[in-house]
Amino acid sequence: MSIRPAIAAAQYLRVSTERQEYSLDHQSQTIRSYADDHGFSVVQTYSDPAVSGVLLRRRKGLQKLIQDVVQRNAIYKVILVYDVSRWGRFQDCDESAYYEFLCKSAGVRVHYCAETFSNDECVPNMIMKSLKRVMAGEYSRELGIKVFAGQRRGATLGFRQGAEPGYGLRRFLVSAENVPKQQLGHGERKSLASDRVILVPGPSEEVRRVRQIYRMFLEKQMNYSDISRELRRLRVPYIDGSDWSMRAVQTILTHPKYMGVNVYGRYSQRLYTPPQPKPRSEWILTPGAFEPVVDPKLFTKVQETIMHLNSTRPRSKSDEDLLNALRAVRARHGKITEYLIARTPGMASANSYRARFGSLSRAYQLIGYSGYWDDTWRETNKRIQRMRNELMNRIVELDPTRISIEKREGGYRNRLRLHDGRLVSVLVSRPVKLDKKFYWLLAPREEYRLPALVARLNFAFDAFKDMFVIPPLGRRALFYMKESDERLHRQGQRLTDLGEFFRVTCQV
Repeated sequence: MSIRPAIAAAQYLRVSTERQEYSLDHQSQTIRSYADDHGFSVVQTYSDPAVSGVLLRRRKGLQKLIQDVVQRNAIYKVILVYDVSRWGRFQDCDESAYYEFLCKSAGVRVHYCAETFSNDECVPNMIMKSLKRVMAGEYSRELGIKVFAGQRRGATLGFRQGAEPGYGLRRFLVSAENVPKQQLGHGERKSLASDRVILVPGPSEEVRRVRQIYRMFLEKQMNYSDISRELRRLRVPYIDGSDWSMRAVQTILTHPKYMGVNVYGRYSQRLYTPPQPKPRSEWILTPGAFEPVVDPKLFTKVQETIMHLNSTRPRSKSDEDLLNALRAVRARHGKITEYLIARTPGMASANSYRARFGSLSRAYQLIGYSGYWDDTWRETNKRIQRMRNELMNRIVELDPTRISIEKREGGYRNRLRLHDGRLVSVLVSRPVKLDKKFYWLLAPREEYRLPALVARLNFAFDAFKDMFVIPPLGRRALFYMKESDERLHRQGQRLTDLGEFFRVTCQV
């Protein structure tokens, strides 16, 4: 009598909370019992501890599992998962089905060990599995509603709901009875669920700087840009040693928390979707929740000044007023550039012209100015766009099973999507001449959160000089790189051959 050898299997474990019924040990015990009953032997384990099942990009364990299976590197024939919800609580149940389909197409089937149905092609079982997927996603949606309700109630009581405190403020831990405990440092969290967090004024030096910013705005009549530029000149450090920006100054001058008001609900973000701003009428405001950094009367006066300035800004000016301002810049300097527009007092920003006329080039055309925006520039721009598209196509052609192009609407740039769900932006960097030296311009725009393939153009704008794969750039609208830029060599990896793209991308 012969004994059939056990079939090699991998187990996938995931837990997003400390709930005992879903602990990693409990899942593993159930899976091993299932394996013993069905002739499987667990030879490999993938896990995602304390990770939500809503998004794939946060789940390194599942990404690695799918990668091994699709690339035929798996040493097992089946995948064992505790139940459908551990595979994922994806908001689109088709996404959950897609990742399972990838495994099945590679000859590796998924078994849900704690479910009452068998994962086969039987119609009742397929209906039950689809229903379970919908229920798993719905659980996350319902939980989000309950959490929001709890945070909303806490905010009305004056307690801070997540997020960093901001410059000039610090988080302070209090008990449920509002008894002070201790100040929380960066990254520290409360240890007791019943404890609460409030805001308090930060170090005296930061508080002094915040009040100085209010004086610079009111007494010296400096705008956001002027203030941020002056703070950089004085080498005043911002949060984590970063540079001051217009947005940082604007936040200090407009956020009610600086006059002791606890604010919640300025943005809406459900289940890791992009945050959406909410109208001020829907904010939850709790006055007097903590000690103010600036006097409420001073804060109110600043808001009135900002409202008055906004009423005189470009949106209240006619098209002809804006075009006349461009003509004045050209008459004074003999040319028009974004730099000159930004440096001209009282003039609308370049973005205001884009919003009003569709583009800067259109505004230039209306006043009869060609500058850099003539037909030659347009043809060059179109050629660069074609080169970028060809580069992305060449990468996809290397292995269409591992990478594809994610096409986007609304003027957003297309991106590369790897088979494990990760996104990579492709940025073409063109040379520009500044102060008699050449630099390479990099404008990540909305893609600053993604790793990027940076392709630098040569001086003729007809070929790529070199390519680098770099980690996410952070919140930078644009910056310039030198001929041999240390940031690229220190943070990224240069590609000597396009075939290295997959290997290098996995390391960034």
